[in-house]
Amino acid sequence: MSKLWSCNEWDPLEEVVVGNPLDAHFPFADPSTQLAEYPDRQLNDIPQGPFPQQIIDETEEDLQLFIDAMTALGIVVRRPERWPHASTIKTTLWASKGYYNYCPRDVLLVVGDRIIETPNVIRGRSIETGSYRSMLVEYLQDGAIWFSAPKPLLADSLFDFDPSKPTPRNHEPAFDAANVLRFGRDLLYLVSATGNEMGGYWLQRALGDEFRVHFMRDVYYGSHIDSTLVALRPGLVLANPERIDDETIPDFLREWEVIYSPPMENQARHSATYLEKAIGSEWIDMNLFSLGPDTVVVDSDQTALITLLETKGMNVVPLKLRHSRMMGGGFHCVTLDTRRRGAMESYFS
Repeated sequence: MSKLWSCNEWDPLEEVVVGNPLDAHFPFADPSTQLAEYPDRQLNDIPQGPFPQQIIDETEEDLQLFIDAMTALGIVVRRPERWPHASTIKTTLWASKGYYNYCPRDVLLVVGDRIIETPNVIRGRSIETGSYRSMLVEYLQDGAIWFSAPKPLLADSLFDFDPSKPTPRNHEPAFDAANVLRFGRDLLYLVSATGNEMGGYWLQRALGDEFRVHFMRDVYYGSHIDSTLVALRPGLVLANPERIDDETIPDFLREWEVIYSPPMENQARHSATYLEKAIGSEWIDMNLFSLGPDTVVVDSDQTALITLLETKGMNVVPLKLRHSRMMGGGFHCVTLDTRRRGAMESYFS
């Protein structure tokens, strides 16, 4: 059996990749970044250059505490290799620079024993999976199925978006792995600024008829799915009440109990100057990570959310990512679960 095996968001965790913030840069100001991260700004208003060193250092400190908590439970933790994000990335159509390795969830999608390099929307992420290459080779040698989506051209025309529905045009498949939430043989695909319709269509064709890709449309255009819906365990999901309600919950999830997150707490901890550069939304701390069907890692400031989860029988590990808002990633974003103990199942009729 492949060492790579992860079928959903909640089975008991055995191995995980945790990102690193080293050499992280704000995404290069080009049309792809404008759509994916800053659709309300002009190109010359997009933050540029490396993240402040203090933020990088404190983020790595927080990630190390997260890693320590998991290794104490016997979970194997892996990290991506350091990558030269300041270097230029160039094709015949455009030139850009790198971004970061903070969020492995964005660039790799694990479905059972398959690992997919996704066709990311931001140009500066085009070769980001190079920092995971030695891991990918190892998984392949151990029996995993490793493949890459068609490499998108990412021409300017792809980003000629409708301001009322800011998504990439359907010229080619383009999506981030974090647009996908896994429920065994059912996957939920968010159409947003980081995932077009054709991306979900390609994913369905690539996985084949044994899987069902469900589209979620007109809910949230910001970017990824994991601060809109969280799959906690079979029969239970956490939803963002500003984006989802009982009328807009995906049809196949109506069989399950849906609980709604309280408002995020301690939002005043960041200055206006800090927030001008921040990539994540005010809901980023809803982005929790499951160690198993009854244990979740949650931002320690979110006391009301922690209480809600505990009323549903969840054990909560409270930890902190001080710069989740600036870096654009909570505990689910900064991880890629590469091995969970469980089976590939169908949870829906």
